[in-house]
Amino acid sequence: MAAHNRLGKIGETLALQLLEKKQYQILEQNWRHGKAEIDLIAKDGEVLVFIEVKTRSTNAFGPPEAFVNAKKKRLLIHSASIYMEQISHDWEIRFDIIAIISNEHKTEIRHMQDAFFPGL
Repeated sequence: MAAHNRLGKIGETLALQLLEKKQYQILEQNWRHGKAEIDLIAKDGEVLVFIEVKTRSTNAFGPPEAFVNAKKKRLLIHSASIYMEQISHDWEIRFDIIAIISNEHKTEIRHMQDAFFPGL
């Protein structure tokens, strides 16, 4: 497995552990629709949360969350709408980003709730 893939898996595991510690109910991991993937789908109380996990070994090129660009947001929003149709969604939603810097010296995790909004 390539180093960046290994780092991504480590990040997803750390994000999952963080959400479980916060008592989120994990519904899906790596849910796919076409070319789009939603890293984690969870419930925070009665809120359906779509979570993008970005992991980097350094922030030399910017913080991990900066790599969730407009195209990625559109894919996430589109995929989320399909997921909601499949489950007959009828409650509040939110898009979060979990940004992780992890290397041999440190691991930093930031959970940004309401990181972006559909249609904005």
